[in-house]
Amino acid sequence: MGWLHQIMGLTTCCRNLVGHCLFAKVPPMNTEIKLAVHGAAGRMGRRVVALAAEDSDFRLAAAIDSEDSPTIGQDAGLVAGVSSMNCQVSQDWPEDLDVVIDFSLPEAIDACIDHCVQSNTALVVATTGLSASQKQRLQEAAKSIPVVWAPSMSLAVNLCMRISQQITRALANVPGGTDIEIIERHHRFKADAPSGTALRFGELIAEASETLNQHVHGREGHTGARSASEIGYHAIRTGDDPGQHTILFGMLGEKIELNVAASNRDCYASGALAAGKWLLRSNDDGRQTPGVYNMFHVLGLD
Repeated sequence: MGWLHQIMGLTTCCRNLVGHCLFAKVPPMNTEIKLAVHGAAGRMGRRVVALAAEDSDFRLAAAIDSEDSPTIGQDAGLVAGVSSMNCQVSQDWPEDLDVVIDFSLPEAIDACIDHCVQSNTALVVATTGLSASQKQRLQEAAKSIPVVWAPSMSLAVNLCMRISQQITRALANVPGGTDIEIIERHHRFKADAPSGTALRFGELIAEASETLNQHVHGREGHTGARSASEIGYHAIRTGDDPGQHTILFGMLGEKIELNVAASNRDCYASGALAAGKWLLRSNDDGRQTPGVYNMFHVLGLD
């Protein structure tokens, strides 16, 4: 009955995690943060700009987008649907920055990484669909600058990631076994599938298990019986859905569905801004030391 006792302990675990992350406050800043948004004219970039306009800790110092963007030369605040911020959308990088928040595309991120390393600027990376070589470049960059790198900046998503690991461990020895499937839904314009967030859920679940080591993407035809070592992924693309993830734990006779859904994109933008503040919070060096961090660190869940 050890597994049952673990399940019963999940309520306390989840309550502690919620309390921890909600009260993991970032110390107040002594000076405003000079912020650059990379991908400023995109759907997410605009929301980062808009929310930064409401936050006195930030000053938008640069709004970077591709040279062929029709917004080049326009005020970034007006592009984002808020008041003028006296900062034009541009392809040019200024040198005097504190932190860059990247919500761009994989083909654009290399130049962003290069600039941050050259100018010793902290970096928040929320772009997904990166290649293996680009991931390696981020690891190399983090030897000289602090980097928060996460497929989802959402507080709720990252909390659910931790909870999914707890559930996986608790159900490890359930009689009959547990089948884990990850179902994600996003808007029709999303270019990568499955989502980086879904893949991260799977990675974390695999880390919490001694047997789940086979990642299966979709099913078609005569597939035979499901393997006990599988983690299944299913991607749905529809309308303007900003993002939903369901982690299904299926047992014999019962199931658990862990669902987290965004109602708009502001949860990702506000999480990215929180990550930017966390990178610049007060310590002996004035900011976080070089290294790769994630939203667990930002939320105090590491």
